[in-house]
Amino acid sequence: MKRREFVRTAGGATAAVAAGAGATGSAAAQEVQPEWPSGVTSGNLGSYVDARGQDEVTVQVGAGDGGLAFDPTQLWVDTGTTITWEWTGSGGAHNVQTVEDGGPASLDSGDPVGEEGTTYEYEVTEEDAGITHYHCVPHTSTGMHAGIAVGEDVSTVEVGGASDGWPEDIAYVGIVLHPHWVGLAAIFGVGLTFVFTFYQLKYGESAHTGHGGAR
Repeated sequence: MKRREFVRTAGGATAAVAAGAGATGSAAAQEVQPEWPSGVTSGNLGSYVDARGQDEVTVQVGAGDGGLAFDPTQLWVDTGTTITWEWTGSGGAHNVQTVEDGGPASLDSGDPVGEEGTTYEYEVTEEDAGITHYHCVPHTSTGMHAGIAVGEDVSTVEVGGASDGWPEDIAYVGIVLHPHWVGLAAIFGVGLTFVFTFYQLKYGESAHTGHGGAR
């Protein structure tokens, strides 16, 4: 392949990769979530489910490796949805209760229990519209907090790093890969491609010419 053709091909491929990365970044920035209070976002596990359109949703009580989390931790539902909290039996005795001044929904499952299969049901109404922050009273200091958003009239924010089912932070072989790290790695790869191309064209052709003259 001639030098000019090689450079044109390499440059085109590099531009395509860069454009693809930019498109992915744009799509990633389009996910919208409720604007959760800090007490909710700091809750253990941190899983999120948009369950709008569903009539019934189940939340695990005592989720996670230590049994000290709600799963999903953050839940968005419509009015009229029935939420069932179901105990896993892990992490000790738990309950579900709205924190003081935590929002419109008055969640209260009663005294803490630890028996697996225990359930608490709550049907959200228009009076519960908005965001409610709740916790497990015995484990509030350990981060067993969560939240529910009800209805469409809630404050929202754009959350990046989630496109086509990819989470905001990607865990790979025990290392968390943030989206901007991936972008920096892509830029480094493009630069390395140009350096390799330059040396290949400059010194590769010189070496080839030298060998031809020795024949």
